Amino acid sequence: MAHAYTPGLKVTDNIVLRKERRLPILGEVRVGLGDTVRPDTVVAETELPGDPQTLNAANVLGLLPMEVPSHMLKKEGDKVSEGEVIGRASSLFGLIKRQLKAPCDGTIERISEVSGQVTLREPPVPLQITAYIHGTIVEVLPREGVVIETEGAFIQGIFGVGGETFGTIRFRAAGPDKPLTAADIDDSCRDGIVVGGSLMTGEAIAKAAKVGVRALVAGGIIDTDLVEYLGYDIGVAITGQEDVPTTLIATEGFGPMRMADKTFELLKSLDGYEASVTGATQIRAGVMRPEIIVSGYRAKKKRKAEASAGLVPGTPIRLIREPYFGLLGEVVELPPELVVIETEAKVRILKARLQSGEIVTVPRANVEILES
Repeated sequence: MAHAYTPGLKVTDNIVLRKERRLPILGEVRVGLGDTVRPDTVVAETELPGDPQTLNAANVLGLLPMEVPSHMLKKEGDKVSEGEVIGRASSLFGLIKRQLKAPCDGTIERISEVSGQVTLREPPVPLQITAYIHGTIVEVLPREGVVIETEGAFIQGIFGVGGETFGTIRFRAAGPDKPLTAADIDDSCRDGIVVGGSLMTGEAIAKAAKVGVRALVAGGIIDTDLVEYLGYDIGVAITGQEDVPTTLIATEGFGPMRMADKTFELLKSLDGYEASVTGATQIRAGVMRPEIIVSGYRAKKKRKAEASAGLVPGTPIRLIREPYFGLLGEVVELPPELVVIETEAKVRILKARLQSGEIVTVPRANVEILES
């Protein structure tokens, strides 16, 4: 039997996660197998090559390309400082003197007698990779990075912006359907992960950035507020590299959207715990979701392990297409036959009971499983 692909978001109070922390180029690993790490522990570091600067030495010195090497005061491999004279030439019996100066600190990489150009490489840029989460090193990737294992609570969102950060969760939500306002944020939220209800308002975002909040989490965000915060319209590829003071995570979508009860209650129980978060989102191949990780959290009530069976009656879902976009419910029936919908396509459908009690019929591809 054919099946419709149904994506899912994971919201669970207990999971074992492994995170790979890898350098973009070869470097040095700073931790060992079995070591315990914190989010700010440097696990690997390297140096990225600096940008090259090309100098037209032949033109500046008034020489033929083949004459440039003999008039250079520095050789290939020599280090130079900004403003230092690295080449000199004179003409008309020494009456006209020309100098070639280094435009920046760096190293002479190449002196070409063919083009008459000198390539100056800027100093390397140090790069450090931190652990991002609390955990234990379970694998070392020689000269590349490590794999870290942790156990605790894990929540995925729909959309986010901003990079990796960590801090103490500050629960400020009056209810899953109540917005987070600027009045909910004060100096006690500094360096924290502030959790709201249905919406992070533009005023709340601005206040959070001013106070020094590391991340905001709420059900939704208004697109115009996001544009105002970033200063530009965001693309459709991948987020997470934005230069912003506060990472933002929307757990449900855009606009005012009631936070799912399960997500709300879990975040409420995590108040005061330290969390690692990232707003990185990718909606194309290699899907990435913004996430909240609380290492070491132990749920008060133990749940029985549940195997993911996909869509079955009773499965909690979120509808992700209009006219029910963002609404939560559960599957009540999965008719096996194909049904012709408004677009005249034949698809498999399901019947779902919304939280309001209404029974609706939608294509299976228009829902998202809320995984536990």
